[in-house]
Amino acid sequence: MSIVLHMENYYAPLDAAFHALADPTRRAVVSRLVKGPAPVKELAEPFDMGLPSFMKHLRILENDGLISSQKVGRVRTCWVNTERLAAAESWLSEQRELWQARTDRLAEYVETQMSRSVEDAG
Repeated sequence: MSIVLHMENYYAPLDAAFHALADPTRRAVVSRLVKGPAPVKELAEPFDMGLPSFMKHLRILENDGLISSQKVGRVRTCWVNTERLAAAESWLSEQRELWQARTDRLAEYVETQMSRSVEDAG
């Protein structure tokens, strides 16, 4: 049971990160914030939507831990939480390595079978 709970605790932040990144608007915001902090007004400019709708996207990103924000006076500035983003990238990297190893083994197997086939024919 404790292993299952540990796995759930491990995957909860990943689930939240991928939920937040499932939307193209939110992915674009994160891509922009990777370059550095920005005020909400600047972040909203490229999108054809009202500010209340855009703020919903920011709330999702913030609730899922990918960004943080701070309001100073009338300006709310956002920045990316690199730790959460790095955790998602790390998981993707692990998956990429797994699949690369599998495709390498498959290629090796196919080459072995083709060599045997040529030897048997010759």
